Amino acid sequence: MATPQRNEGRGTVADLWFDPRCPWAWITSGWLLEVERVRPVEARFHVMSLSVLNEGREVPEKYRRGMIEGWGPVRVCIAAEQQYGPHVLRPLYLAMGTRIHHRQAGLGREMMLDALAEAGLPAGLVEAAEDPGYDDALRASHRAGLAPVGTEVGTPVIHVPGPGGELVAFFGPVVSPAPQGEAAGRLWDGVLAVAGTDGFFELKRARTREPVFGPA
Repeated sequence: MATPQRNEGRGTVADLWFDPRCPWAWITSGWLLEVERVRPVEARFHVMSLSVLNEGREVPEKYRRGMIEGWGPVRVCIAAEQQYGPHVLRPLYLAMGTRIHHRQAGLGREMMLDALAEAGLPAGLVEAAEDPGYDDALRASHRAGLAPVGTEVGTPVIHVPGPGGELVAFFGPVVSPAPQGEAAGRLWDGVLAVAGTDGFFELKRARTREPVFGPA
């Protein structure tokens, strides 16, 4: 489990768990990067997996293919983190997400090779996509993200330090499109307020639109 942190240079550290193939996590990550511009926040990125989350569950047939193909990108992310450090996850995720969600490049080898090149990482990392030897580390990262919020949620998950240094963790926010500028900051303030309230568990309404991606 991530330890809540204050960053002396940037203020609050927000740890975000993502799966590159999740469109809602992609939008939330864009919102969090916008929050960095208007609040003293530093986003740090970690890997979770919808393929791990949905193991053994009955899922619609249209999602089964994604569950199979989804192992590749998260394994590559874990391999990159293990070999080059957690700081490489931000550029690698942004490169993957741009290709998956804006360019509709799929989850395959060419997408991963292009993303690795953009992130300045060796092409050889793509071989991790077919290597289950990375799955223990992937599952450990996944569990660390979900532990404070439970298994009945998906991606993204965010951990932040509360007012007293305690861990505050939440799923989401699920928003479409991501607010910009001060609107992003106001949403951040509100999310922290409710997530940091003792006994608060859920605030939800039905989604009425598909994911709306901003500029790549």
